[in-house]
Amino acid sequence: MADFDVKKLPIFQVDAFTDEPFAGNPAAVCLLEDVDLTNEHQQKIAAEMNLSETAYIRKLNLEDDFSSSSKFGLRWFTPTNEVALCGHATLASAATLFYMMKNPSPQLTFQTLSGDLFARRDGDFISLDLPENKTQPQDREPYSQLLQAVVDTTPIRDLRYCRSIGGDVLVRLTDDTTRQTLESLRPDTAAMLAAHTQDIIRGVIVTVKGSPENGCVDNQGVMYDFISRYFAPWNGIPEDPVTGSAHTVLASYWAEELGKTQFYARQCSARGGDLKVRLREDGRVDVAGKAAVVVQGMIRI
Repeated sequence: MADFDVKKLPIFQVDAFTDEPFAGNPAAVCLLEDVDLTNEHQQKIAAEMNLSETAYIRKLNLEDDFSSSSKFGLRWFTPTNEVALCGHATLASAATLFYMMKNPSPQLTFQTLSGDLFARRDGDFISLDLPENKTQPQDREPYSQLLQAVVDTTPIRDLRYCRSIGGDVLVRLTDDTTRQTLESLRPDTAAMLAAHTQDIIRGVIVTVKGSPENGCVDNQGVMYDFISRYFAPWNGIPEDPVTGSAHTVLASYWAEELGKTQFYARQCSARGGDLKVRLREDGRVDVAGKAAVVVQGMIRI
C-alpha cells in the first residue's frame, strides 16, 4: 500500500501516577488531528495497544490546536469496550498535551461521557477534577461467590456498591490486615466472571485503612491514609495498576470513615502508584499524580 493511502495518527504511551518509566499505570493517548475515527476503529486501536485504556483526544472546532487550545473532547476505550470514566488515561492525556504538545494552558477541560473534567498544573503534579462517586452498604450474601473469588478467606469489615460509576464493588478488609496480605491476594478472575450478583459490575476495589503497624507507609516512612487494589475482568482488565476513577469512590468512602477530606494513597499493584486525593465541598474530587511519557510515534490505520 502506498503511503498516500495510509492514515497516520500521533500516538503516545504514558505511565500515569508515577514519575518513573515502567511504573504507575500505562495508557495510550491518540491525537485525532483532522481524522474522524469510527467507533470500530477506536476499539480496534485500543485492542491493538492492549493497555487497560486508550484515550482519544479530539478537537472541538476546526480552529482548535493541540498546542494552544484549552478545551477538547475525550473518550476512553479498554481492549474490549468504551468506558464512561478513566482517571489515569485522563492524566495521561493531560500530560501528552502539557509535556509533548507544549500546551501552555494552566488548565485543560475535557468533554466526556462523565461531563466536563478538568486537569490543571499543580507543581510537579497534574491534578484531575473528577466527580465524587458515593457508595451504598450491601448485604454480603448476594456477593458471597464474588468475595470468595477475590479475597478468599481474608476477613472483610465492610461491603459497598457504587452505581454511579458503572458498578464498582468496594471491599474493605479488617484494619489489622497488612499491606503484605493485600498485595498477596490472587483473585480467581474466571470465578469472578462466573459469580452471580444482583448488580452490574465494572470492577472490584479492595481497600485497607493505613497505619504504621500494618505496613502502610512509603519509602520515606510517611503513612498512607489507605491503600487499595482494583480488579476489572469484566472490562478485559484482570488488575488495573493505578485507577484514578476508583479513587473518586475511595475518597467518598474514606472521608466518611476517617472524618477527613485529604488523603495520601497507594494502589498496591505490581507497578503501583501514589496519589494525592482531596474530596471537595462541591462534590468533586481532586486526584493528583505525576506522569512519564515513554513512547512517542505514529499509528497506521
